[in-house]
Amino acid sequence: MRCLIIPGNGCPSYPAPITNSNFYGDVAQQLAASKLFTEVIPCSMPDSNNARRSIWIPHLVDVIGIDEKTVVIGHSSGAECALRLAEEHKLAGIVLAAACLSDLGDSGERASGWYPPSGGDWQWDKIKANCGFIIQFHSTDDPFINVDEARQVSQALGSEYHEFTDKSHFFEPFDEIVDRVVEKLQAEKIPRK
Repeated sequence: MRCLIIPGNGCPSYPAPITNSNFYGDVAQQLAASKLFTEVIPCSMPDSNNARRSIWIPHLVDVIGIDEKTVVIGHSSGAECALRLAEEHKLAGIVLAAACLSDLGDSGERASGWYPPSGGDWQWDKIKANCGFIIQFHSTDDPFINVDEARQVSQALGSEYHEFTDKSHFFEPFDEIVDRVVEKLQAEKIPRK
């Protein structure tokens, strides 16, 4: 089983490492140490500032590779990427940190192609059917994404939802993400080979 960590926009561009950005390196190190994954990849992405769907999805599918034995952890724009991946591909599970369902009135986000109407309607039923599990994290003090957006995503997906009051936009490492992924994989006895 593999784990991909997909960053938010604004991180170093592919192929530069993202391990010093936000929580990515810490989570990658802890998940690798768990021995539940054959590979944990913090994915630096091309077009990292604009985070365009038309570039990110092909990069993940054709360059990095995904399949039904892949867990995708997505943060911010990476969470939207994980959702759109799951509309079309079977995954072991997705973990969303700071997910939203609209472009938040931002023209740059609108141009990225993740959100309706330009990105098409969210296909919630396909996402649920294609994921072995869905875990979601949000913080009420997120300065970019209103908690109501995250709650609507959770309601649409029936995700295992964890809400904090003090994690902002998840710029710092947080152990809960590792704890929940490890617990989920151990409890569900998801095949790792």
